[in-house]
Amino acid sequence: GAAFAGGLPLPTPFGTLYSTNITPDPGTGIGRWSEAAFARALREGVDREGRHLYPAFPYDHYSATSDDDVRALYAFFMTRPAVAATPPPNELPFPLNIRLTLAGWKLLFLRPRDLAPDPTKDAVWHRGRYLVEGLGHCGACHSPRNLLGATRLNTEFGGGLMPGEGWYAPSLASPREAGVQGWPREEVVRLLRDGMTPRASVAGPMAEVVATSLQHLPPADIDAMARYLASIPVREPQAPTFEAAPAEVMERGTRLYEQHCVACHGDRGQGVSGIYPALAGNRAVTLGSPNNLVQVIRWGGFAPSTAGNPRPFGMPPFGQVLSEADIAALATALRQSWGHRASAVTPLQVHQVK
Repeated sequence: GAAFAGGLPLPTPFGTLYSTNITPDPGTGIGRWSEAAFARALREGVDREGRHLYPAFPYDHYSATSDDDVRALYAFFMTRPAVAATPPPNELPFPLNIRLTLAGWKLLFLRPRDLAPDPTKDAVWHRGRYLVEGLGHCGACHSPRNLLGATRLNTEFGGGLMPGEGWYAPSLASPREAGVQGWPREEVVRLLRDGMTPRASVAGPMAEVVATSLQHLPPADIDAMARYLASIPVREPQAPTFEAAPAEVMERGTRLYEQHCVACHGDRGQGVSGIYPALAGNRAVTLGSPNNLVQVIRWGGFAPSTAGNPRPFGMPPFGQVLSEADIAALATALRQSWGHRASAVTPLQVHQVK
């Protein structure tokens, strides 16, 4: 029950939101909610009292939830232990703290998700689309957002900075980023279920998604999601103009790599299969945004502990021993070694990644 009692902070560019109590406590939770009220909140972002919910709750994706799944979710939450708990008030400036402003946001940006059947696709693909675009709401992170926090038109799965997180959710439409187009299905399944394959591993917020959610899905659902993700049309971002970093930056970064990284990742960035990921040819290293690389260097990188990967190896954090200029030089060296042609990283960029 405590897992659903709310109070968890969610930082956003507009302020901090706190998750609400969704246990069946009648005073502070949803114990007095009918199934119809629950469905309206899930699909339309309106609570039992008629107040608009903030779109950090992804009701734009949940609008596609089937009646059967709404019924199942309602039954699940109503059978959790009731916990009397009131979360802290949201910390938002005026006028964002007035929920009526959300009516205007919805008028501009909220469109019920239409998952009309595609006669050219089979049932597995349709199930995968429903999970990825609906309940899984993958595009909520993996899509760019405008200044008002809404997904930009015609850019779903195109990758985007996660508001308030300091991480970049890479594009699912680009094989250069996180797209799995052309991968064997079993490798996509392993990545979603276990968090690690010979060619890729997850870290940061995605590691939490795998550990707490994806690894527990039925095999058929994971397979369907893998099928759909591999079918997303390829849209490659425009490659920025490459400019080689100054020699002194590369020398500094290479020296830091030899001091702190070479023992695990190898003198050619080859890594150790199944233990330490290769850095040479690693698309996480060469993403257009350096945020994730900076985060891993600063805070460490840990794959999720899953049934298929029960004892994952992790990378220790170096934020206490490396300055921002050091992290920038090391990240630059990684992004411009072994044939990589990604942009250099500046100390200012490192400072801005929080």
